[in-house]
Amino acid sequence: MKITRRQFLSSSLGCSAIAAQLCSPRLLAGTITEFGDSELVILSDGNLSLPSRLILPDTIDQAEKDAFLNANQLNQSHFEPDCNVALWRNDDRLVLFDVGAGGNFMPSAGQLLNDIDSLGIDPADVTDVVFTHAHPDHLWGLMDDFDELAFPDAQYYINTAEWDYWWDDNTFNKLPDERKSFAVGAKSRLEILQDQIKLFGYGDEVLPGVEAVDTHGHTPGHTSFALHQGSSSVLVLGDALTHPIISFQKAHWPSGSDQDPEAGRSTRLALLDRLVQDKMQIVGYHLPHPGMGTVDRRGSDYHYVGS
Repeated sequence: MKITRRQFLSSSLGCSAIAAQLCSPRLLAGTITEFGDSELVILSDGNLSLPSRLILPDTIDQAEKDAFLNANQLNQSHFEPDCNVALWRNDDRLVLFDVGAGGNFMPSAGQLLNDIDSLGIDPADVTDVVFTHAHPDHLWGLMDDFDELAFPDAQYYINTAEWDYWWDDNTFNKLPDERKSFAVGAKSRLEILQDQIKLFGYGDEVLPGVEAVDTHGHTPGHTSFALHQGSSSVLVLGDALTHPIISFQKAHWPSGSDQDPEAGRSTRLALLDRLVQDKMQIVGYHLPHPGMGTVDRRGSDYHYVGS
């Protein structure tokens, strides 16, 4: 008989094998918030550890950069952003936005399935998986420890522009050497889904109450999702805003994590204006766990207000 991951984790052997991971201080049990008549669960996939140049490229004036980091007591050598995965319980649907990093990207990430298990949620109950984009920390958790789909009964969705970009053979050649593995990893995983994934465009209603919002720039088809429930709305950002200070107070700075820095900059500024005007709550994948909050404007600066 083939043992599933869930059966393994429920056994004493499985519990012993993952005990160290479950005790990690960065692994946070899901945060549950009422959202209209539905429920929004923010799960943790752990965290990343990134050199500062991936956030703050050399194109930013060094003196200005140093002064800002010092004034805000920010580490100048590296960042350790959380990875927050949104799960929406709405009527008979259980909708997951991204699937985390899995076990082959960074040792500090890939904890999503453990967090789901800690809440007693069966991954087989997830009805829909909606991708913001196909970077490793959002896509590589597609498969579980047994090389099976982590969410076997789900319908999958991704933006057409994002799908086309990672399927293009030229993508690998155009990426810098340190990111070529992104192209290989994305294509190998999207190939698994090619017969069971649905494509959408910006402005589409991907699922009832799920609106695809154009936030391209981080990747060519990067998409945020506005969740609508009655008179309430929440925007699942993905990586449109990634740092609780830099992305807001220095939104005009280019981000080293954006594949198109100028498009990413324009997207951030337009998005922040919309969020201030609409007073919409946000869920940021890399904002401090659970990544929920709103955006405030003070003079010419934007500020993240965590909830």
